[in-house]
Amino acid sequence: MQGEIEDKCGIVGIHCPDESKNVASFVYYCLYALQHRGQESAGIATFNPEKGLNYYCGMGLITDVFKDYEIQNLKGNMAIGHVRYSTTGQSRLENSQPFVTDFDDGFIAMAHNGDIVNSAELRNELVKEGYEFKSDTDSEVICYMLKREHYDNNKNIIDSIESVSKKLVGSYALTILVNGDLYGVRDPMGIKPLAVAKRGDEFILASETVAFDVINAEYIRDIEPGEVVFFENDEINSHMLEIAGDCKISHCMFEYVYFARPDSTIDGINVYETRMNIGRQLHELYPIDADVVIPVPDSSIPAAIGYSRASGIPYGEGLIKNRYVGRTFIMPTQEERELAVRLKLNPIKDAIKGKRIILIDDSIVRGTTSKKLLDLVKEAEPAEIHFLVGCPPVISPCFYGVAMATKKELIAANYSIEEIQDQLEIDTLGYITIESLIEAIGISKDDLCLGCINEEYPTEIPEGLEAETYYKP
Repeated sequence: MQGEIEDKCGIVGIHCPDESKNVASFVYYCLYALQHRGQESAGIATFNPEKGLNYYCGMGLITDVFKDYEIQNLKGNMAIGHVRYSTTGQSRLENSQPFVTDFDDGFIAMAHNGDIVNSAELRNELVKEGYEFKSDTDSEVICYMLKREHYDNNKNIIDSIESVSKKLVGSYALTILVNGDLYGVRDPMGIKPLAVAKRGDEFILASETVAFDVINAEYIRDIEPGEVVFFENDEINSHMLEIAGDCKISHCMFEYVYFARPDSTIDGINVYETRMNIGRQLHELYPIDADVVIPVPDSSIPAAIGYSRASGIPYGEGLIKNRYVGRTFIMPTQEERELAVRLKLNPIKDAIKGKRIILIDDSIVRGTTSKKLLDLVKEAEPAEIHFLVGCPPVISPCFYGVAMATKKELIAANYSIEEIQDQLEIDTLGYITIESLIEAIGISKDDLCLGCINEEYPTEIPEGLEAETYYKP
């Protein structure tokens, strides 16, 4: 359900061997394509052999943060970029990325997507050693750990990444600038996505392949779980982390259900086709007799099309999304909070009134947004409402970079499906099963992270750790 869950970040990196070129504008376009992964802050860091490091970060959407003059000032043929949604760390400028730290021989700049579950312990170690933090994020912890290994312990950057990786528990996809060298790193479980492409003599790293499409770069492949890549002599150089062989592959299933854009390919799986498959699976589970299949826009559109094609029931638009509405911040009165929902979605009454509708959504987390949505739909006076959900019941928090909810806030952790249906006051509530979701994605259960829907996490979770969230619908 849009508004109830958020991913952490989108990251980009560009390596260009031509020192006369400036690549910041292309990082900007890539981040624009990844804006769905984070809307709180954005930042770009560049390197130029003559001018050294340049970087700029700001709060808001990429278009709010960067104007022409900021892009023009970011000179450099090497660059990384970041768009952020907070999970670990509050929404404030000090937490925006890329993070930068300097040392006698230069600097490290880093952009991070993911969440480190043992970051508090690692942070305390660094504080005792004299490191001073400007943010409260786990991303700055990784940045300082790299600095410690590279500068304080006199290791090269690959050995530094090796040392740091052995201490990190959680998820991470990283783009790192060390002076004029670009590195991409993916955690050994492959929880967060990262891929590489080429355009002319440039190599591009990004969270999703849509970033490559916008600058007409040719997708090469996904970075392997536990792989470090860097670029020399017009080649991709690869180093596999020592711990990679000891870790269970655990791709995040929510990338396919909700997070990634449908025009992306993640680990070789087309997201649009996966969501179509989810719709087909929902029809197999719930072959309902109805008049029209309606998606909750936008992420549920492919699933609704899949259900429509499998069932022969016409697909229809019954809800119109206002695409010019950004995040709605905390509103003081109930009336204003309800107004915020109406700003985002408006029912087409003639398409719904008197109809038996199948309404398809990607997920239900807290249930508060679903309740408001269904109340809007009911105002259009449908004859029946059959609400189908493309994600199994979310019964446990995520600890790997998804701002979801604490367990006490998760509706499916506290109520049965029948009780939720009664609360929503609808004719049918049907969730896809875990088995059907796995079939729709096309990746083995053993290679997926399903912790939020089966409580089987790929790492140990520190005792007493509570999933954090800073969005309160």
